[in-house]
This record gives sequence, structure tokens and C-alpha cells, in this order.
Amino acid sequence: MLELDLQLATEAPAPSEEQFRQWCALALRQRTADSELTIRLVDEPEGRELNHTWRQKDYATNVLSFPADVPDELLDIPLLGDLVICVEVVEREAKEQGKDLEAHWAHLVIHGCLHLLGYDHIDDDEAEEMETLEQTLLAELGHPDPYADDEA
Repeated sequence: MLELDLQLATEAPAPSEEQFRQWCALALRQRTADSELTIRLVDEPEGRELNHTWRQKDYATNVLSFPADVPDELLDIPLLGDLVICVEVVEREAKEQGKDLEAHWAHLVIHGCLHLLGYDHIDDDEAEEMETLEQTLLAELGHPDPYADDEA
């Protein structure tokens, strides 16, 4: 079962809670245990502040992933962590990159959920594994490869 806490900290339009649930469930289906996470939708000032505080980058980014730091004795609880998504950045990126807005949203939510599961893209092998999984999941939704333009 997926427990999703969707927090709207912006007035900007965003996908429905049902869409977020669909994207999260798809990304988390490899996990057999229940999953609990929060998605917080923010505006650029809050996105910038969080990115500066946690990554020392002085700009708002599309998605920040905060995996739960659960003590070993509580490892069986379903809490995965939090995603913070800056709505304005998502919209701007989709427009600048010529991507369908819904496809870009789906990609970023799936990408963030995979980070909560421990996937990363620090080295080339990890990046390839994570990107391949993202491409597969997005294809199931009928969305194009989000990295197709990166290879040109």
C-alpha cells in the first residue's frame, strides 16, 4: 500500500493527487513492503532556499529527494522520505526542452522516488541503471525517453 502526503505550498497549477499516486506506485512497485512518502510542491523561493541549505546550490532545482534516515531498529517501517518539487522549474524546463509537461512531471516524480529507494547517478554505471529503469517506466505510461535529446 502507498501512503502519500501531498503538500501544496504554492498556488501554481500542478498534476492531480491521483497522477502523483500513479507515478509513485509505478516507481515503487519493485518494493514489496508498504511505502510512505511526502511530496511537497513549492515555489521558487522555497525551492532555492532548500537547495541552498542541503546542496549549497543557490538556485531552485526541479526535484530534491530526502530519503528517510531511519534507525536500524526501525528499518521495517514503511517511511521512504520526502520529495520537494519546484513547480515553476518543472514548467520552465518542460517548455525550454520541448517536453510534454505531464511526461516531465512523471519523469521527475519517478526519478525522485528511485532516489528514495537508493538509486543514484553519481557514477556512470549507476546512472545507466537508473536511467534505463526510468525509460522503461515512462514507456509503460506512453511517454518518450526523457534522455533522448541528451544523446545528440
